[in-house]
Amino acid sequence: MEQKKKMGRPPIGEKRLKDRIFVLVSEETKKKLEHCKAKLGLTTSDVVRKGIDKIYDETEK
Repeated sequence: MEQKKKMGRPPIGEKRLKDRIFVLVSEETKKKLEHCKAKLGLTTSDVVRKGIDKIYDETEK
């Protein structure tokens, strides 16, 4: 029986995700994040990326 090779995480979109960002947040901010994740069905990383994109777009107007 042939074993499948283990592979890393599949890339999201076209760009390889390789950088990590660690942040400290208050309990209130964590609750807001959890609320957004539940409402939108997204991961923590997805919510953070969308937030960064939204703020970036606002600053470019």
